[in-house]
Amino acid sequence: MAQVLPRRRPPRPSPVLSVVAVVALLALPIAPEGEGGAGPADALSALVVGYCAVRLLRERRRPLTPTAALVLGLPVLGVSVAAMNALSPGAGVTGLGRYLQVFVLVPAAVVLLVRGRGDFRLLAWSLVGLALWQGGIGVHQYLTGTGASYRGEQVRAVGTFGATDVMGMATVVSFGLVCAVGLALGRSAVRDRAVAAACAVALVLPLALSFSRGAWIATAVTLAVQLVLTGVRRALRVGAVVAASCVVLLGGLGVGTAMLQERIDSITQVTDAPDQSVTDRYTMWAAATDMWRGHPLTGVGLKGFPEYRDGHASLALSSGSDTEGAGTAYRKQPLLSPHNMYLLVLGEQGLIGLLCLAGGWLALLVCALRGLRRTRAAGGHGLECALVACGLLVWQLVDFVYADIGGPSTVLTAVCFGLTAWWALLGADRATAGEAAAEPSDLDTPTGKAALR
Repeated sequence: MAQVLPRRRPPRPSPVLSVVAVVALLALPIAPEGEGGAGPADALSALVVGYCAVRLLRERRRPLTPTAALVLGLPVLGVSVAAMNALSPGAGVTGLGRYLQVFVLVPAAVVLLVRGRGDFRLLAWSLVGLALWQGGIGVHQYLTGTGASYRGEQVRAVGTFGATDVMGMATVVSFGLVCAVGLALGRSAVRDRAVAAACAVALVLPLALSFSRGAWIATAVTLAVQLVLTGVRRALRVGAVVAASCVVLLGGLGVGTAMLQERIDSITQVTDAPDQSVTDRYTMWAAATDMWRGHPLTGVGLKGFPEYRDGHASLALSSGSDTEGAGTAYRKQPLLSPHNMYLLVLGEQGLIGLLCLAGGWLALLVCALRGLRRTRAAGGHGLECALVACGLLVWQLVDFVYADIGGPSTVLTAVCFGLTAWWALLGADRATAGEAAAEPSDLDTPTGKAALR
């Protein structure tokens, strides 16, 4: 008799596809007159958190190690104290929900839904794809004069985020560029690295046309860090090539516009002859610092900056920023935050909140760098994941000097924190323990789960 072989079950879809769906929703247009609050991607991220909770209850297993739970849950303390000090219960609940979404719940869900390096790379490539989509729309806006208003011309590339969230496209493109560079510098297949390098080059133009100085600085610092982490000699060679290319394109061939050159020059003039946007930022930074001096431990409470701003800001602060273009009529957008995450947390949550939040970020950075070092020592399996994770966190920590959370793209910040947390708290240990022998699709099988315990 012929032996009947058991039918092999097809691999189940990866649960990380739910997170990819959150990223994909950010490709949809934002309502032109929207206020920049929660959007469809935020709603789906809440469903992803619920889906993750249901999976944990059904599997009845301990979801996180004590170290991972401590690092991911550290911000809860400071945010909860600040919520109790809010001016109104509604403001406290709203602010608490937003902070928990961005810095605790969504990152924890990403950590639990990513099964291995294959899922990690899939999510990183989805960020690259979103960046290419938004960047392509931004370049079209610049070429056709349909972008946001900048110096009287509607040329600022903002993608589908509109003029009310000019940092949205810059953030998305920066994340995609960091992921593409990390994938290109890894040790995956040559074809994958070549495609990633091509994507990184393509994303430089839309990032430049975003006219976002903060995104430029954060991206430049991050790419330099990623190159150094792969080796000093390699960093010097690539840096020399990039410098030579910039000299040829910007100088010899005259690539670039006068507005772009003026924006680049303004980075070094923020103290000598600052424009009104820089003056407003410095004024709000001083106001946030003054709030902290009055309430050093707990701050003025969540959502308290707009209410206390006028009492602490000088007369140099303008009434708001002008927004127009990209399908949005002219409007005066109020200045409701200091555009510095560290000072926003310090002013609203005090030292307790800043130490809890920034302490968790510092712990993630230390763990991610240690994981990268162990990965290089073990043969380089998962190097691309390490470079992407470290790059995303470094970019965010630098960008927080010039920006804070807010707008539809904020949910992407939560996803990136989750990617970094997965590598720092779980992925590095799995890579050095020999996960290279197991495909991500095998990790849902009893054998695969046993191998990772």
